[in-house]
Amino acid sequence: MDYYVGLDVSLRSVAVCVIDADGKHLFERSVACEIEDILACLGDVPSDQCRVGFESGAMSQHLYYGLRAAGLDVVCMEARQVNAALSAMRNKTDKTDARGIAQVLRSGWFGTVFNKSREAHALRALLSSRKAVQKKCIDLANEVRGLFRVFGLRLPSRVDQGSFDELVRPLIEADPDLSRALLPLLDARAMLYRTYRELDRRVKQAASHDKTCLRFMAIPGVGPIAALTFRAAVDDPARFTSSRTVAAHFGLTPRRYQSGEMDNPGRISKAGDSDVRATLYAAANAMMMRSVASSEIKSWGLRLMRRKGRRRALVAVARKLAVIMHRMWADNTEFRHGKMEGIA
Repeated sequence: MDYYVGLDVSLRSVAVCVIDADGKHLFERSVACEIEDILACLGDVPSDQCRVGFESGAMSQHLYYGLRAAGLDVVCMEARQVNAALSAMRNKTDKTDARGIAQVLRSGWFGTVFNKSREAHALRALLSSRKAVQKKCIDLANEVRGLFRVFGLRLPSRVDQGSFDELVRPLIEADPDLSRALLPLLDARAMLYRTYRELDRRVKQAASHDKTCLRFMAIPGVGPIAALTFRAAVDDPARFTSSRTVAAHFGLTPRRYQSGEMDNPGRISKAGDSDVRATLYAAANAMMMRSVASSEIKSWGLRLMRRKGRRRALVAVARKLAVIMHRMWADNTEFRHGKMEGIA
Protein backbone atom coordinates (compact mmCIF):
# COMPACT_ATOMS: atom_id res chain seq x y z
CA MET A 1 0.00 0.00 0.00
CA ASP A 2 1.14 3.56 -0.78
CA TYR A 3 -1.18 5.40 1.61
CA TYR A 4 -2.45 4.64 5.13
CA VAL A 5 -5.46 6.41 6.64
CA GLY A 6 -5.99 6.52 10.39
CA LEU A 7 -9.45 7.36 11.71
CA ASP A 8 -10.02 8.35 15.32
CA VAL A 9 -13.77 7.89 15.63
CA SER A 10 -16.01 9.61 18.14
CA LEU A 11 -19.79 9.84 18.26
CA ARG A 12 -20.19 12.88 16.00
CA SER A 13 -16.79 13.54 14.42
CA VAL A 14 -13.82 11.69 12.95
CA ALA A 15 -10.19 12.82 12.97
CA VAL A 16 -8.55 11.76 9.68
CA CYS A 17 -4.79 11.38 9.17
CA VAL A 18 -3.22 10.23 5.88
CA ILE A 19 0.42 9.12 5.67
CA ASP A 20 2.48 7.57 2.90
CA ALA A 21 4.48 4.34 2.89
CA ASP A 22 7.45 6.13 4.54
CA GLY A 23 5.33 7.46 7.42
CA LYS A 24 5.27 11.06 6.18
CA HIS A 25 2.11 13.01 7.02
CA LEU A 26 0.21 14.14 3.94
CA PHE A 27 -2.83 15.83 5.49
CA GLU A 28 -5.04 15.84 8.59
CA ARG A 29 -8.66 16.88 8.89
CA SER A 30 -11.68 16.56 11.13
CA VAL A 31 -15.00 15.66 9.51
CA ALA A 32 -18.44 14.54 10.61
CA CYS A 33 -18.88 10.86 11.45
CA GLU A 34 -20.71 10.06 8.22
CA ILE A 35 -19.67 7.82 5.36
CA GLU A 36 -20.23 10.54 2.74
CA ASP A 37 -18.07 13.10 4.59
CA ILE A 38 -15.22 10.63 5.07
CA LEU A 39 -15.28 9.63 1.40
CA ALA A 40 -15.30 13.28 0.36
CA CYS A 41 -12.27 13.91 2.61
CA LEU A 42 -10.42 11.00 0.98
CA GLY A 43 -11.44 11.97 -2.54
CA ASP A 44 -7.85 12.82 -3.60
CA VAL A 45 -6.43 9.54 -2.25
CA PRO A 46 -6.48 6.65 -4.77
CA SER A 47 -8.87 4.07 -3.33
CA ASP A 48 -6.89 1.14 -4.78
CA GLN A 49 -3.64 2.31 -3.14
CA CYS A 50 -4.77 3.11 0.41
CA ARG A 51 -5.77 1.21 3.52
CA VAL A 52 -8.13 2.66 6.12
CA GLY A 53 -7.92 1.65 9.78
CA PHE A 54 -9.74 2.49 13.01
CA GLU A 55 -10.29 1.05 16.46
CA SER A 56 -13.15 -1.26 17.27
CA GLY A 57 -16.03 0.55 18.95
CA ALA A 58 -19.71 1.41 18.82
CA MET A 59 -19.48 3.01 15.36
CA SER A 60 -17.07 0.49 13.82
CA GLN A 61 -19.82 -1.70 12.35
CA HIS A 62 -21.41 1.22 10.49
CA LEU A 63 -18.09 2.57 9.21
CA TYR A 64 -16.64 -0.81 8.26
CA TYR A 65 -19.42 -1.90 5.94
CA GLY A 66 -20.05 1.63 4.63
CA LEU A 67 -16.43 2.23 3.61
CA ARG A 68 -16.06 -1.29 2.22
CA ALA A 69 -19.11 -0.74 0.03
CA ALA A 70 -17.29 2.30 -1.41
CA GLY A 71 -14.39 0.08 -2.50
CA LEU A 72 -11.87 0.90 0.25
CA ASP A 73 -9.57 -1.58 1.99
CA VAL A 74 -10.82 -1.25 5.57
CA VAL A 75 -9.30 -2.73 8.73
CA CYS A 76 -10.97 -2.71 12.15
CA MET A 77 -8.18 -3.00 14.73
CA GLU A 78 -8.18 -4.48 18.23
CA ALA A 79 -8.79 -1.55 20.60
CA ARG A 80 -6.57 -2.84 23.43
CA GLN A 81 -3.55 -3.19 21.17
CA VAL A 82 -4.04 0.23 19.62
CA ASN A 83 -4.55 1.80 23.05
CA ALA A 84 -1.27 0.27 24.24
CA ALA A 85 0.56 1.87 21.30
CA LEU A 86 -1.12 5.26 21.74
CA SER A 87 -0.38 5.33 25.48
CA ALA A 88 3.28 6.05 24.66
CA MET A 89 2.35 9.48 23.26
CA ARG A 90 2.89 12.50 25.49
CA ASN A 91 -0.35 14.29 24.59
CA LYS A 92 -3.70 12.70 23.87
CA THR A 93 -5.92 14.46 21.36
CA ASP A 94 -8.09 13.24 18.50
CA LYS A 95 -5.45 14.55 16.10
CA THR A 96 -2.54 12.68 17.70
CA ASP A 97 -4.66 9.54 18.07
CA ALA A 98 -5.41 9.57 14.33
CA ARG A 99 -1.66 9.94 13.66
CA GLY A 100 -0.87 7.02 15.94
CA ILE A 101 -3.56 4.81 14.38
CA ALA A 102 -2.16 5.53 10.91
CA GLN A 103 1.35 4.59 12.06
CA VAL A 104 0.12 1.40 13.72
CA LEU A 105 -1.70 0.54 10.51
CA ARG A 106 1.47 1.10 8.49
CA SER A 107 3.57 -1.05 10.83
CA GLY A 108 1.10 -3.96 10.74
CA TRP A 109 1.53 -4.46 14.51
CA PHE A 110 -2.15 -4.97 15.30
CA GLY A 111 -4.85 -7.62 15.45
CA THR A 112 -7.95 -7.40 13.30
CA VAL A 113 -11.48 -7.55 14.69
CA PHE A 114 -14.19 -9.60 13.02
CA ASN A 115 -17.23 -7.46 12.16
CA LYS A 116 -20.43 -9.41 12.55
CA SER A 117 -23.26 -9.41 10.05
CA ARG A 118 -26.39 -7.31 10.41
CA GLU A 119 -28.37 -10.47 11.21
CA ALA A 120 -26.09 -11.27 14.14
CA HIS A 121 -26.41 -7.74 15.50
CA ALA A 122 -30.20 -7.95 15.17
CA LEU A 123 -30.20 -11.14 17.28
CA ARG A 124 -27.89 -9.53 19.85
CA ALA A 125 -30.21 -6.50 20.02
CA LEU A 126 -33.18 -8.80 20.70
CA LEU A 127 -31.28 -10.62 23.46
CA SER A 128 -30.07 -7.35 24.98
CA SER A 129 -33.59 -5.89 25.00
CA ARG A 130 -34.93 -8.98 26.76
CA LYS A 131 -32.16 -8.87 29.36
CA ALA A 132 -32.61 -5.13 30.01
CA VAL A 133 -36.37 -5.44 30.59
CA GLN A 134 -35.85 -8.52 32.78
CA LYS A 135 -33.41 -6.58 34.98
CA LYS A 136 -35.87 -3.71 35.38
CA CYS A 137 -38.62 -6.13 36.44
CA ILE A 138 -36.33 -7.64 39.07
CA ASP A 139 -35.24 -4.19 40.28
CA LEU A 140 -38.84 -3.01 40.74
CA ALA A 141 -39.78 -6.23 42.54
CA ASN A 142 -36.83 -5.80 44.90
CA GLU A 143 -37.84 -2.16 45.49
CA VAL A 144 -41.31 -3.28 46.55
CA ARG A 145 -39.77 -5.90 48.85
CA GLY A 146 -37.58 -3.28 50.50
CA LEU A 147 -40.44 -0.83 51.04
CA PHE A 148 -42.62 -3.59 52.48
CA ARG A 149 -40.12 -4.25 55.25
CA VAL A 150 -40.56 -0.71 56.59
CA PHE A 151 -44.21 -1.55 57.28
CA GLY A 152 -43.44 -4.97 58.73
CA LEU A 153 -44.53 -6.90 55.66
CA ARG A 154 -42.24 -9.75 54.62
CA LEU A 155 -42.67 -11.62 51.35
CA PRO A 156 -41.48 -15.21 50.86
CA SER A 157 -37.82 -15.51 49.93
CA ARG A 158 -38.72 -16.86 46.50
CA VAL A 159 -41.67 -15.60 44.52
CA ASP A 160 -42.22 -16.48 40.87
CA GLN A 161 -42.07 -13.39 38.68
CA GLY A 162 -45.36 -14.31 37.04
CA SER A 163 -47.28 -14.52 40.33
CA PHE A 164 -45.59 -11.53 42.01
CA ASP A 165 -48.40 -9.11 41.13
CA GLU A 166 -51.13 -11.47 42.39
CA LEU A 167 -49.36 -11.86 45.73
CA VAL A 168 -48.45 -8.23 46.33
CA ARG A 169 -51.40 -6.24 44.95
CA PRO A 170 -53.94 -7.30 47.64
CA LEU A 171 -51.49 -6.32 50.38
CA ILE A 172 -50.97 -2.89 48.83
CA GLU A 173 -54.66 -2.19 48.19
CA ALA A 174 -55.49 -3.03 51.82
CA ASP A 175 -53.43 -0.06 53.06
CA PRO A 176 -54.26 3.47 51.74
CA ASP A 177 -50.73 4.74 52.41
CA LEU A 178 -49.16 1.87 50.49
CA SER A 179 -51.69 2.22 47.68
CA ARG A 180 -50.78 5.85 47.12
CA ALA A 181 -47.06 5.08 46.94
CA LEU A 182 -46.73 1.57 45.52
CA LEU A 183 -49.63 0.97 43.14
CA PRO A 184 -48.03 3.08 40.34
CA LEU A 185 -44.79 1.17 40.91
CA LEU A 186 -46.62 -2.15 40.71
CA ASP A 187 -48.45 -1.07 37.53
CA ALA A 188 -45.14 -0.11 35.93
CA ARG A 189 -43.66 -3.49 36.82
CA ALA A 190 -46.72 -5.31 35.42
CA MET A 191 -46.33 -3.49 32.11
CA LEU A 192 -42.61 -4.24 32.00
CA TYR A 193 -43.29 -7.90 32.77
CA ARG A 194 -45.71 -8.14 29.85
CA THR A 195 -43.03 -6.60 27.63
CA TYR A 196 -40.51 -9.11 28.94
CA ARG A 197 -42.85 -12.02 28.17
CA GLU A 198 -43.27 -10.76 24.62
CA LEU A 199 -39.50 -10.38 24.11
CA ASP A 200 -38.92 -13.80 25.64
CA ARG A 201 -41.45 -15.26 23.19
CA ARG A 202 -39.65 -13.63 20.27
CA VAL A 203 -36.29 -14.97 21.43
CA LYS A 204 -37.66 -18.53 21.67
CA GLN A 205 -39.33 -18.15 18.29
CA ALA A 206 -36.09 -16.97 16.68
CA ALA A 207 -34.21 -19.93 18.17
CA SER A 208 -36.86 -22.45 17.08
CA HIS A 209 -36.71 -21.17 13.48
CA ASP A 210 -32.93 -21.43 13.22
CA LYS A 211 -31.47 -24.80 12.23
CA THR A 212 -28.17 -24.13 13.96
CA CYS A 213 -29.88 -23.22 17.24
CA LEU A 214 -32.07 -26.32 17.06
CA ARG A 215 -28.92 -28.41 16.71
CA PHE A 216 -27.39 -26.68 19.74
CA MET A 217 -30.52 -27.22 21.82
CA ALA A 218 -30.13 -30.98 21.41
CA ILE A 219 -27.27 -30.68 23.93
CA PRO A 220 -28.56 -31.25 27.50
CA GLY A 221 -28.65 -27.95 29.38
CA VAL A 222 -28.47 -25.71 26.29
CA GLY A 223 -31.70 -23.77 25.86
CA PRO A 224 -32.89 -21.07 23.44
CA ILE A 225 -31.03 -18.25 25.22
CA ALA A 226 -27.66 -20.03 25.25
CA ALA A 227 -28.07 -21.29 21.68
CA LEU A 228 -29.08 -17.92 20.25
CA THR A 229 -26.41 -16.04 22.24
CA PHE A 230 -23.66 -18.34 20.97
CA ARG A 231 -25.07 -18.21 17.44
CA ALA A 232 -25.08 -14.40 17.37
CA ALA A 233 -21.65 -14.05 19.00
CA VAL A 234 -19.82 -16.41 16.63
CA ASP A 235 -21.84 -15.47 13.52
CA ASP A 236 -19.46 -17.27 11.15
CA PRO A 237 -17.80 -20.51 12.32
CA ALA A 238 -15.11 -20.17 9.63
CA ARG A 239 -13.59 -17.20 11.46
CA PHE A 240 -12.01 -19.67 13.91
CA THR A 241 -9.42 -21.98 12.40
CA SER A 242 -9.66 -24.31 15.39
CA SER A 243 -12.56 -25.02 17.71
CA ARG A 244 -10.19 -24.93 20.68
CA THR A 245 -9.68 -21.18 20.19
CA VAL A 246 -13.41 -20.44 20.66
CA ALA A 247 -13.23 -21.01 24.41
CA ALA A 248 -10.18 -18.73 24.65
CA HIS A 249 -11.96 -16.07 22.58
CA PHE A 250 -14.76 -15.89 25.14
CA GLY A 251 -12.39 -15.83 28.13
CA LEU A 252 -12.90 -19.39 29.40
CA THR A 253 -9.23 -20.41 29.39
CA PRO A 254 -6.67 -19.60 32.14
CA ARG A 255 -4.30 -16.67 31.87
CA ARG A 256 -0.59 -17.39 31.87
CA TYR A 257 2.36 -15.24 32.93
CA GLN A 258 5.74 -16.73 32.05
CA SER A 259 9.03 -14.87 32.31
CA GLY A 260 12.38 -16.53 32.93
CA GLU A 261 11.98 -19.11 35.68
CA MET A 262 8.54 -17.80 36.62
CA ASP A 263 5.55 -19.59 35.11
CA ASN A 264 2.30 -18.59 36.78
CA PRO A 265 -0.97 -19.95 35.36
CA GLY A 266 -3.86 -17.88 36.67
CA ARG A 267 -7.63 -17.84 36.59
CA ILE A 268 -9.66 -17.61 33.40
CA SER A 269 -8.98 -14.49 31.36
CA LYS A 270 -12.63 -13.32 31.16
CA ALA A 271 -11.86 -11.79 27.78
CA GLY A 272 -14.45 -11.33 25.06
CA ASP A 273 -18.21 -11.22 25.38
CA SER A 274 -19.28 -11.56 29.01
CA ASP A 275 -22.87 -12.46 28.03
CA VAL A 276 -21.66 -15.49 26.07
CA ARG A 277 -19.46 -16.57 28.96
CA ALA A 278 -22.36 -16.22 31.41
CA THR A 279 -24.80 -18.18 29.24
CA LEU A 280 -22.29 -20.98 28.65
CA TYR A 281 -21.70 -21.18 32.42
CA ALA A 282 -25.48 -21.28 32.98
CA ALA A 283 -25.83 -24.02 30.35
CA ALA A 284 -23.08 -26.03 32.06
CA ASN A 285 -24.82 -25.60 35.41
CA ALA A 286 -28.13 -26.75 33.91
CA MET A 287 -26.46 -29.79 32.37
CA MET A 288 -24.74 -30.78 35.61
CA MET A 289 -27.45 -29.94 38.16
CA ARG A 290 -30.82 -30.04 36.42
CA SER A 291 -30.70 -32.16 33.29
CA VAL A 292 -31.58 -35.82 33.72
CA ALA A 293 -30.12 -36.77 30.34
CA SER A 294 -26.79 -38.54 30.59
CA SER A 295 -23.82 -37.77 28.37
CA GLU A 296 -20.09 -38.23 28.34
CA ILE A 297 -19.58 -34.52 29.05
CA LYS A 298 -21.77 -34.67 32.16
CA SER A 299 -19.99 -37.77 33.46
CA TRP A 300 -16.63 -36.11 32.88
CA GLY A 301 -17.83 -32.96 34.65
CA LEU A 302 -19.08 -34.91 37.66
CA ARG A 303 -15.73 -36.65 37.99
CA LEU A 304 -13.98 -33.31 37.76
CA MET A 305 -16.34 -31.81 40.34
CA ARG A 306 -15.31 -34.41 42.91
CA ARG A 307 -11.64 -33.57 42.38
CA LYS A 308 -11.63 -29.81 41.72
CA GLY A 309 -14.88 -28.50 43.14
CA ARG A 310 -18.14 -27.28 41.65
CA ARG A 311 -17.09 -23.91 40.22
CA ARG A 312 -13.99 -25.16 38.44
CA ALA A 313 -15.92 -28.08 37.02
CA LEU A 314 -18.66 -25.82 35.67
CA VAL A 315 -16.11 -23.55 33.98
CA ALA A 316 -14.44 -26.59 32.43
CA VAL A 317 -17.78 -27.91 31.16
CA ALA A 318 -18.66 -24.46 29.77
CA ARG A 319 -15.32 -24.40 27.97
CA LYS A 320 -15.99 -27.82 26.49
CA LEU A 321 -19.50 -26.79 25.45
CA ALA A 322 -18.08 -23.85 23.47
CA VAL A 323 -15.69 -26.19 21.65
CA ILE A 324 -18.38 -28.78 20.91
CA MET A 325 -20.98 -26.27 19.73
CA HIS A 326 -18.52 -24.68 17.32
CA ARG A 327 -17.44 -28.08 15.99
CA MET A 328 -21.07 -29.11 15.48
CA TRP A 329 -21.71 -25.89 13.58
CA ALA A 330 -18.57 -26.12 11.45
CA ASP A 331 -19.05 -29.80 10.56
CA ASN A 332 -22.85 -29.65 10.35
CA THR A 333 -23.14 -32.60 12.73
CA GLU A 334 -25.49 -33.55 15.55
CA PHE A 335 -24.66 -33.90 19.23
CA ARG A 336 -23.62 -37.39 20.27
CA HIS A 337 -24.22 -38.46 23.86
CA GLY A 338 -21.53 -41.12 23.74
CA LYS A 339 -17.80 -40.70 24.13
CA MET A 340 -16.21 -38.20 21.75
CA GLU A 341 -12.51 -38.40 21.06
CA GLY A 342 -10.23 -35.43 20.48
CA ILE A 343 -12.28 -32.79 22.31
CA ALA A 344 -10.51 -30.82 25.04
